[in-house]
Amino acid sequence: MKFVMVTTFYPPHNFGGDGIFVYRLANALAQRGHSIRVIYNADAFGVLGSQRPRADAYPHHPNVSVHPLSSGRAKALDLLAVHQLGRPVMQRSRLRDLMADADVIHFHNISLVGGPDVLRWGDAVKLCTLHECWLVCPMHILWRFDREVCTRRTCLACTLAGKRPPQFWRYNGSIARAVQEVNCFIGPSAFLRDIYHANGFPAPIEVLPHFLPPPSAEAVPPSVERPYFIYVGRLEKIKGVQVLIEAFRQYQGADLMIAGTGAYEGELRAQAAGLAHVRFAGFLYHDQLAGLYQKAVAALVPSLCYESFGWATLEAFVHRTPVIVHELGALPEVAAEGGLTYRTLPELVEKLHALTTQPELRQQLGEAGYARYQTHYTEAQHLNRYAALIERAGLSSTRTLL
Repeated sequence: MKFVMVTTFYPPHNFGGDGIFVYRLANALAQRGHSIRVIYNADAFGVLGSQRPRADAYPHHPNVSVHPLSSGRAKALDLLAVHQLGRPVMQRSRLRDLMADADVIHFHNISLVGGPDVLRWGDAVKLCTLHECWLVCPMHILWRFDREVCTRRTCLACTLAGKRPPQFWRYNGSIARAVQEVNCFIGPSAFLRDIYHANGFPAPIEVLPHFLPPPSAEAVPPSVERPYFIYVGRLEKIKGVQVLIEAFRQYQGADLMIAGTGAYEGELRAQAAGLAHVRFAGFLYHDQLAGLYQKAVAALVPSLCYESFGWATLEAFVHRTPVIVHELGALPEVAAEGGLTYRTLPELVEKLHALTTQPELRQQLGEAGYARYQTHYTEAQHLNRYAALIERAGLSSTRTLL
């Protein structure tokens, strides 16, 4: 079968989990004999990004062909046009050509690769994975006025406060018309499905959790003297690392290892000044993180915004490491059985102490997390359910995915 993946970000031009997921799905399908064409907008990362991961960290199966789009010197203008018009402009013809002759077109983050209008293109069975809340939120993540999760829609005021130009296509029915052209929308969590519908999304959404392959090589744990907790992710205000630093200001029984970079890093380093047990490891690749996860008391996921899934949870579970997550968004759903949740700073400090001082609890949760990974989040399980979705959407030959 011929698959086309359409996304804004893709390795090595990606920021977070959505591009990595597309990479893993494309190569998993390719390993099963399918032809995969990936289309993404390299300009989006070039304009918005400051760090480029090494390309050799992302090898491809021979059945995968990758097609980065670029408008050269006009890239900023083209991105602005897509953002404002909600449809492809300079890459229109190339997109149509690359999407031709597909059996399945799978859209992902389409915000800067074509906007909602691109959902109407192509004659194949069409799927769309909702990695975040972009189709119901101009700011993508239902984070209101850069200070709180969105519980009351003030979209235009929030957009202007975020220093972004309003997208008037959001108010003229473009989304409602475009979603009618998609056979199946997919959400990685029940939470994301429910928050979409609570915000008026006009189409059904199937819940299909993301997957994580097992580690490709044996992890090499670090040589450390003190127990430590690990945070892995972007250093942005919405990710809540500032909450962790305040917790470790109060809790001295273990170290905090922070792996990642981002726009908020300077503020976080200033906040952690004088705390010798809080360490910044910088950007690390998955092979470098494996040993850190394995040896950690737990992985910490303190996001202040609604997470649609929670990749760090799976990355910890696959190494039999438990998690402590903020009780918000999809995090409690993904972390069920293999982790602890908290709502307040004192509760977080209490959970840190419990896992540091009770190794049997840490082992019990770690094993439960690994068991949950095996029963919910493996590649084989994902592709099995993925094939069933495509079959219900209109193709009967998808059993060959397995």
